[in-house]
Amino acid sequence: MKAVCIEKPWSVHVKEVERVEPNYEESVIKVHAAGICGSDLGAFRGTNNIVSYPRIIGHEIAGEVISVGTKNPNNIKVGDRVVIDPYTYCGHCYPCSLGKTNCCRNIKVRGVHIDGGMSEYFTHYTDMLIKIPEGLEWERAALAEPLTIALHAIHRLKLQKGEHIVVFGAGTIGLLVAMASLAYEAIPIIVDIVDERLDLARSLGVPYTINPKRDNTEQKVVEFTNGAYAECACEASGASPSIRSSFDVVCHAGRVAFTGYPKGETTLPTDIITKKELDVLGTRNSKGCFQEALELIASRKVDVEKIITKVVPVDEAPETLKDIEKNPGNYLKVVVKF
Repeated sequence: MKAVCIEKPWSVHVKEVERVEPNYEESVIKVHAAGICGSDLGAFRGTNNIVSYPRIIGHEIAGEVISVGTKNPNNIKVGDRVVIDPYTYCGHCYPCSLGKTNCCRNIKVRGVHIDGGMSEYFTHYTDMLIKIPEGLEWERAALAEPLTIALHAIHRLKLQKGEHIVVFGAGTIGLLVAMASLAYEAIPIIVDIVDERLDLARSLGVPYTINPKRDNTEQKVVEFTNGAYAECACEASGASPSIRSSFDVVCHAGRVAFTGYPKGETTLPTDIITKKELDVLGTRNSKGCFQEALELIASRKVDVEKIITKVVPVDEAPETLKDIEKNPGNYLKVVVKF
């Protein structure tokens, strides 16, 4: 079968590989669409130190079930249209005992620690397949996984109707956090240094945007909230200045969630955290969000089609990945079709 494989950093190809035979816990999926993620780009660059090579990339996968293993708690059937939950877990460490399998100590993420699904056929655990609503196109269904990342952050923050949420970073996850916030009837404020991304955010219905190159972020948030500051902030860029700024824009007793991965250790203002008695939350991967994500996408309450830059056939995936690396500003979300 064809698969998109990174042999080593800076070397990506479509190659013929053997299909993996499923065991009793697994099903085989004929892949129809796969999103290209920032982790795929990190694997290509060699900047993600948890990736080993060679590696078939891809964890944003939508496809059709063509065989089902005997262990089948969710009654998956041949012919079902599904997306995959790519976060495989051990089930016996402390986080797993709490049901927080998204941060399992022994987690193996598809396309990162173990081979992913950017291939014609893919074998995955049957109990980690989620059925796609009737009529939902493959390209939109493949964006369920990144939406779950945004939803997990929102759930961690316990975002409520009418609350303000400052979102740092207008990349895929930041925009999805803002779009999901709108679906929750909250009020997102997007912060980014790229005007084109801010223009896109406004076209998606985001009422307030800030470019910190021109504006004082804290002052703008004060203005947009009539002096009350925001109840929540979600840092989705991983940039140190944004991490620091997130504490300044929230009110006393506010909540801050970190979704972006910084490149190194960052300094935190513990004086502000204590003075405001802030809830500071890490948010990694997602847990139990796929059904909600698919329903939001199918209803277009979160219209993910608006952030799809391009849909390409599998044979064009390697060159597209290279171009994303060279010209990241030209892309938001790319979906590979099979």
